[in-house]
Amino acid sequence: MNWEAIALTGRLAMIVAGALVLVGLPIAYWISFSRWRWKFLIEALVSVPLVLPPTVLGFYLLVAFGSGSWFGKWWQSITGHTLAFSFQGLVIASIIYSLPFAVQPFAASFAAVDPALLSVSSTLGASRWHTFWRVILPLSVPGVVTGVVLSFAHTVGEFGVVLMIGGNIPGVTRTVSIDIYDRVQAIEYASANQTALVLLIFAFAVLSIVYALNRRIWAVYPFK
Repeated sequence: MNWEAIALTGRLAMIVAGALVLVGLPIAYWISFSRWRWKFLIEALVSVPLVLPPTVLGFYLLVAFGSGSWFGKWWQSITGHTLAFSFQGLVIASIIYSLPFAVQPFAASFAAVDPALLSVSSTLGASRWHTFWRVILPLSVPGVVTGVVLSFAHTVGEFGVVLMIGGNIPGVTRTVSIDIYDRVQAIEYASANQTALVLLIFAFAVLSIVYALNRRIWAVYPFK
């Protein structure tokens, strides 16, 4: 069992899940309440990682993070190194790759809030910011937790994007999924099975939490 890879994967997943709360909540709020005619284009853009092969997304991110792009040059001028094949690069790539897994549950929960409650809050003179924190967010906690859990779990199981952006550097970019791949390549099936079993149990636990939360949502808002 490669505990170094497990620890690195856990750290990566926690950072990404936390960042997606900060990034995903505003995007989800805008998607849920904006009346812009073309907002479906933004929804499609956010959801692209769901249907795009990880290697394709990883390739374009690798190009964007490299020293040949303006962004890569700007980053290198500030930090002295490129984002490609670095932990920071993994974090940014994972945020982009896991974005829909956070935004979609957030947006669905926001949209499910009774519009009458929002109208009452507005009538009482509350600002949009105050209404969000006092009305929308408390009523959307199950969906927010679902988004955080899914984005955390999705980051733990990443392979294609991680391999394209980070490569396989021990202690820097070698995550659990990469470690399993390496052990299979080396015909170390017993060791690979141990780590894979841990991920299997983790995935089952995560899905159990998500389905339990969704069951709670429908118990509060039952179909009629």
